[in-house]
Parts: sequence; C-alpha cells; structure tokens
Amino acid sequence: MSMFKTTKPYGVAVALAWSLAAPFGAGAQDARNFTIGTGSVAGVYFPVGQAICGVVNAGSDRHGYHCEAVNSGGSADNIKAIQSGERQFGIAQSDVQFFAAKGYGPFKAAGPDGKLREVLALYTESFVVVARDGSDIKRLDDLKGKRVNIGNPGSGQRVNMELVMAAKGWGADAFAQVTELDAKTQAQALCKGEIDAFVFVAGHPNEALRHTIADCKAHLVEVWGPEIESQIARFPYYRAVSISDQTYPGMKSALRTFGVTASLVTSADASEDLVHDVVMSVISKFTDFKFSNRALFELTPGEMVPSGDTPPPHPGSLKYFKQSTDLHKAMEVKPGKRR
Repeated sequence: MSMFKTTKPYGVAVALAWSLAAPFGAGAQDARNFTIGTGSVAGVYFPVGQAICGVVNAGSDRHGYHCEAVNSGGSADNIKAIQSGERQFGIAQSDVQFFAAKGYGPFKAAGPDGKLREVLALYTESFVVVARDGSDIKRLDDLKGKRVNIGNPGSGQRVNMELVMAAKGWGADAFAQVTELDAKTQAQALCKGEIDAFVFVAGHPNEALRHTIADCKAHLVEVWGPEIESQIARFPYYRAVSISDQTYPGMKSALRTFGVTASLVTSADASEDLVHDVVMSVISKFTDFKFSNRALFELTPGEMVPSGDTPPPHPGSLKYFKQSTDLHKAMEVKPGKRR
C-alpha cells in the first residue's frame, strides 16, 4: 500500500452531520464580535476564513455572534495573537500547533501553551518549491547556491522550510541569497526574476500558484528524499503527499512532497457556546462552505472532527459532534422495524 495520502485520516465519521440544522445553543442577542486570523490575501487561509465568517454571520440573528476574517502573517502569527488575546480564532498548520503546545521554535520564549485548542480540521496543505524556468533547479538539492525566498517570519511556510533546511543540514549560507517575502510578494519577485525559487504551503490546486506557474514560466520541484522520509516518520503531524500531474500546467508526472493539516484553533478560554455555534454554523451550511474554495472540495464533515492529538480539541467542538452523532444514531432504523 502506498504511503502517500491525499485525504486526512480522521477516524471519527459524522455521517449526515452536514444536514443537521438544530437551533443554536446561544439565544438571539446583540452581535458579539470576534475575529479569525488567516494569512496573506494571496493564500488560501484568507478566503477560507472569510467562508467560515460568512456562514457564521448568516446566522447572527439566531446566535448573536459576528465574525471578521483578518489577514495576518500566517500560522505562528495567528497562534501568538490568540495567546495575547488579540484574536479569538486563527487558522494554523498542525506542525505549528504542535510547536506552540510544546514551546518549540518560534514559541520557545513563551514556553508551552497549555490553552491552545483545535476547533475544526480543514484540509491537507502540501509544501512545494516553485522554481523559475531557466534557473536550473530540477530537484531539491539544486536550491543550493540559488536565490531563494524562505517565507516571511510567522508563516507556516517558513516553519516548514526551516525543517527542510535542518533535515538537509543547510544554513542560510547554502543559498546565494535569502529573502523573507510573504506569499503575494514572493510570486511577484519570481516573475521579475529577482529570485530563483520560493517555497509555498497550501491546499492544492491553488489558483494563485496556478497563475504564477503559467504566467511567469515556473515549475514545481519535488521535495523528497531520505531526509524528508525520515522527518515524516519522526513527526506525527507530517504526512507523505502526492500532487497529481493534472494539478498545474506543465506537470508531466505526480510530485512527491510532505504535508500538514490546516485547522481552526482557539484558546481554552473561548466559551463552549461560542465554539459550539461556530462549528454548527460551518456544518449546517456545509455545502456552501465546501464549495467556497477549491482546497475544500474533497472535504467531508467527518474529516473536520478535531484529531485529538496536539493540541486537544475544544469542548465546544466535541459537544457539537457528539450531539450530531447521537442524533444520527437515534434516527437509525432498527432491523425489522419501521420508522
């Protein structure tokens, strides 16, 4: 059996959860505002955050909450904003969540975060290297001696690139030039010939990446080898991913890389009612949510259940999914019985 996965292996299925439209737990009241930290407007986090807020705000007259998606520096920035109380929710990669919970990497100074909680698992994000045609970059090792954008500080792509660099034994001096541009700016720099390659973490296919590859004469580079396989085996929040050869222009074969899961996270301080109603908003409007962005097209309600790894799930999320499962069981037709 192939080790490559294209969907999230969440074991809990929530059949028919998307069709549930029970009344919200919090009664109608004046709107209570909260924000979701996302990422660059050129990435996937921002439109996904907008989609979450869209379904939440559609039910504001019933549950009383109002949501705003704000662009940010990405995963690490979102978690730090939750820790400081600046934002109530954020979208973050599973590896960055782990680092925050353990107090590793960009969270070393703050120490372990015992309050971070997962609300909803969203989709698989794959790490890719995008190289300019004519740069003579055909494989991962060809990045050495080139001008490479390693991602802006606070972003998930930066965290993943630092892991790749550590696995390969590379420091910043392995490259002719290192830049720290965000997702939107790095594509412009590649198109202008100011850099030779950049790294990107997203759900695929990604429309912004598709345009960059087509318009700027660029290609994807396989991120694979013994060092990468070793990292996947070592860290449970990474998984092997295969990107189909039909995903982007010019691809001649499937591309191997590694990926993480993007999740909606919050603090243990967030009220159970708030988190419950956010989850209910998404699942009760699941079709609208799913088709709001291509990265969500393969998503099922069962895959959105928090994994229970690091960080632990928020009680408000567990409450909703338990209620959904219990209701589904109550609706089941017993053998030999008629409803």
